[in-house]
Amino acid sequence: MHVPDGFINAPTSAVTGVVAAGAIAVSLRGARRELDERTAPLAGLVAAFIFAVQMLNFPVAAGTSGHLLGGALAAILVGPYTGVLCVSVVLLMQGILFADGGLTALGVNITDMAIVTTVVAYALFRGLVKVLPRTRRSVTVASFVAALVSVPAAALAFTLLYWIGGTTDVAIGKVATAMIGVHVLIGIGEAAITALTVGAVIAVRPDLVYGARGLQQRLKLRVNGELVDAPGTPDASDASDTEPAPAPVAARSHRKVWITGLVASLLLAGFVSFYASANPDGLEKVASDKGIDEKAKEHANADSPLADYGVKDITNARVSGGLAGVIGVGVTVVAGSAVFWAVRRRRSDDASPTNTETTV
Repeated sequence: MHVPDGFINAPTSAVTGVVAAGAIAVSLRGARRELDERTAPLAGLVAAFIFAVQMLNFPVAAGTSGHLLGGALAAILVGPYTGVLCVSVVLLMQGILFADGGLTALGVNITDMAIVTTVVAYALFRGLVKVLPRTRRSVTVASFVAALVSVPAAALAFTLLYWIGGTTDVAIGKVATAMIGVHVLIGIGEAAITALTVGAVIAVRPDLVYGARGLQQRLKLRVNGELVDAPGTPDASDASDTEPAPAPVAARSHRKVWITGLVASLLLAGFVSFYASANPDGLEKVASDKGIDEKAKEHANADSPLADYGVKDITNARVSGGLAGVIGVGVTVVAGSAVFWAVRRRRSDDASPTNTETTV
């Protein structure tokens, strides 16, 4: 759903740029509370993983494909404020290095793909985990539903932006019907990827999943053929939302989880991406069918060595695309980790005794 230059007029793009900048500023402050010794190492990896999975377009209908947006996944894994920053880092890398998503439309893309998806998904996710049983399975189910809804929500947000500042004269009702219809289907793919990823992390390190904090399962003992609560086991209903769930005995270290995630991202971007669907994604298909793209402009970085996710002057498509994917994952994880390390360090500086005022 990367919006290119020329779809939305300059005034609307400028306003969304201000909105995006404000949201990022708020998220930088909010992320200081979310990033701790567990989430900080994971945040840069989440951004790299989203970059990698976004290269895997999957078919959703005749002649149309979709790809992960990532807002729901990031918000559930590392928190909503950090999630906004994760997706924003991905969009920035894609726009500058890969000519994917217009530079003048960067505010539109961050507003649509980072802010709307994260806010909608996390709000729905938190509502669901409050009413569902406090179990790991409930977190996975809530992740699926939240991710599913976040994609058509983003499609609706784009439709509203196009209604306000679209550069072509197309009936807004037709745009809305087409955008929401195809992105409901794409949302199913988003939901499956999000639920599988969240479920996989919960299985080995539930304490690393921001959205699963506070979940504690009672230890059960079998007495006379029946399962009963073990003495002294805390009740899950007594756990606050801010308490981390204890890691299982066989929990992997942060380093092992990080390395596993990075290797998976490199394999997805460097190898699996070659088999992704070549069909246009939902926005591209709707834009072509409805004439939204009549005034689309060539990307300012169209001559980038990595434009269109290929390495310039490498003629072998498999090698070119795979190498571009590996470079993208590497650059994103470095950029994301640098941002989150700086935010985490700022939090540590703010909490240091020298910065604490004493009142009498």
